[in-house]
Amino acid sequence: MTQDLKRLKRIGWAVRAVFALGIAASLAGNVLHAPDNVISQAISAWSPVALLLAVELISRIPARRGALSAFRLGATAVIAGIAAWVSYWHMVGVAIRYGEADSSAYLLPFSVDGLIVVASISLVEIGGRIRTLTETAIEAEAVSEPAPAPADLVEPKPVYTNEDIWGPEPSAAEPAPASPVKKTPAKRVTPRPVSAEKVAKAAAKMPDAPVSEIAAKAGVSVSTARRHLAALRVTDASPSAPVPAETPTLAAA
Repeated sequence: MTQDLKRLKRIGWAVRAVFALGIAASLAGNVLHAPDNVISQAISAWSPVALLLAVELISRIPARRGALSAFRLGATAVIAGIAAWVSYWHMVGVAIRYGEADSSAYLLPFSVDGLIVVASISLVEIGGRIRTLTETAIEAEAVSEPAPAPADLVEPKPVYTNEDIWGPEPSAAEPAPASPVKKTPAKRVTPRPVSAEKVAKAAAKMPDAPVSEIAAKAGVSVSTARRHLAALRVTDASPSAPVPAETPTLAAA
């Protein structure tokens, strides 16, 4: 089908060249017959130009069936008749002026007008066949490429499985990973102040001394010494407090 379309387009350009040659011959005869005046020559050249434009329009623009199509073809036929009538007598006059015999002068214009008519009909016919092949090719491409189904037009929602969320299940050959052991965070120990250390040292040196003497020895107030001593007694009484190592008693030798 593509090869036929290309061949018809090449033939169409060849027929268009033949049609342009006939219009040029008719145009030259009309201009030569007119007086040596630009306006007269333009008036004489108008009928072949009008026929050229009309044939190009009906050959390139597709016509629909109906009254408008018939009217367009009828108008083109009228333009072609006027151009043929005017060109015929103009070319007869030019042929006689330049020495042609009476019979030749009256027959020569028929060859030009006949060529224009045949080329015009051929252009219209080729244009119609090219449009038919083009429409057939477009329909064939549309059929070969099916339209997407309505389900394909909607983007599917992703479906998540347990494996996507929790990861792949461990196989029988591979042992399941051990669950992590939760570590208990160590308790934060607040360091003792300097006064507490002094009270603790003084109490260790004078275990049976009253609080006032321990406070004087540590260089703190009695209330501060009493508070630190109470904290030391609580720490020593707690279960987690370290137990001092027992010093073994050596037997007398």
